[in-house]
Amino acid sequence: MSLTQEFELPDVIQGGMGIAVSTWQLAREVSAHGGLGVVSATAIDSVIARRLQDGDSTGEIRRAFASFPNQSIAAEILHFYFNDNGRNPGAPYLDVPKLSLKPAKLTNNLLVISAFTEVWLAKENNSGLIGINALEKIQLATPATLYGAMLAKVDYVLMGAGIPTEIPELLRQFADHKAVKLAVDVSDAKSKHFLAFDPAQISVANLNLVKPKFLAIISSHALAAYLAKDEKTRPDGFIVEGSSAGGHNAPPRSKDSVGEDGQTKFTELDEADLTKVAKTGLPFWLAGGYGTPANLAAAKAQGAIGIQVGSLFALADESGFTRTIKDELLEKLATDTLNVKTDPFASPTGFPFKIVEISGTLSDASAFDDRARNCDLGYLRVPFERPQGGIGYRCPGEPIKTYEFKGGASEHNSRSKCLCNALMADIGLGQLRVDGSAELPLVTFGSDLAGAKELSKIHPKGWTAVQVLNFLHSVS
Repeated sequence: MSLTQEFELPDVIQGGMGIAVSTWQLAREVSAHGGLGVVSATAIDSVIARRLQDGDSTGEIRRAFASFPNQSIAAEILHFYFNDNGRNPGAPYLDVPKLSLKPAKLTNNLLVISAFTEVWLAKENNSGLIGINALEKIQLATPATLYGAMLAKVDYVLMGAGIPTEIPELLRQFADHKAVKLAVDVSDAKSKHFLAFDPAQISVANLNLVKPKFLAIISSHALAAYLAKDEKTRPDGFIVEGSSAGGHNAPPRSKDSVGEDGQTKFTELDEADLTKVAKTGLPFWLAGGYGTPANLAAAKAQGAIGIQVGSLFALADESGFTRTIKDELLEKLATDTLNVKTDPFASPTGFPFKIVEISGTLSDASAFDDRARNCDLGYLRVPFERPQGGIGYRCPGEPIKTYEFKGGASEHNSRSKCLCNALMADIGLGQLRVDGSAELPLVTFGSDLAGAKELSKIHPKGWTAVQVLNFLHSVS
């Protein structure tokens, strides 16, 4: 039986954006009104830890923790991070342990309960569909995060920024509470390396888990065919993402990939052949530049179930962007001054990254130059084999001499930005430094602004998630 035969599929999928821009509040609203609501898995452990340190004023995190099936883990995390009165003014956040191939028990426990919490809150008193979006690039968080989401009965897992060949089998294993070994990309490796995760460590083996549906986020028909040809790698569907989508984009396929304006240049080689995607027999959605009623209809006319929309939902009242960022983006939309650039070198991943030019953020060259480089969150660190043996970790966003000492070599390293700290600042959880400075945000948005401009004319002061859905389903 195919996925489309099992139940009616939503024609709108809300994007899993940034670090907690796709909040549980946003996902729940989309889900409750017929779409697929999606929470972001990226750095979810830091998000939950920092919210706890800020006092969990609404009590929502602790309410979710009270439903976690292992209360000793819930108590442990509260002991480490919860501050009933919130942080003292000017006090920095206590960081969570960095991800590694041999994670501490606290690392896995925090990842599991954090993913559980975000999904549980999105599904609380809600019969709609909830998904979680993870990045293939952040492999070291994948097993614990997805298992935690499954404990909260997540309906879908979405993954892009890489080739997620092992995820379908991993989800099947987790449905049976089986231990897994995820192959991890290690630079300079002379042998294969694996990240082990055993659900028995969480001690919830008696629970009945259901394998969620898996949607692979891709940009090429070749990758669709590759993933679909084998049962072990076959997803339940695809999200075919175009180059105008916000956040990370797939690297361009042409050799001449940087234009005269310094931006990543995409060509026809980067467009997926949808007839070949359809030949896989799997349902698919289109993303990147489809956020209008007309484009929803056009996507369906091309054989898609519907569309995935990010930027419109990123500006919704329920998203995680700070009110200041939303208001500035809305003002720039209204005055037609919103400028989005595709930077080839900003992301430590090496993937192109969409950046909005806003003063007071790291899009400002002087602000970027003034920031002291560090890598204290480390989600985008890459493991590497040291020449003398053992595993090290490096990131182009760390101090240049440190990166080079670890064997990192990139002529563009000096332009790499610390996305981890900047995206935490986007949602009001930026780190405070000992010199009194605060980490600055870096805002990402899709480069196709047609839908956002149209919606801003209807709702100039902003909009809700439901109003986005109503707009997309409106008939002109």
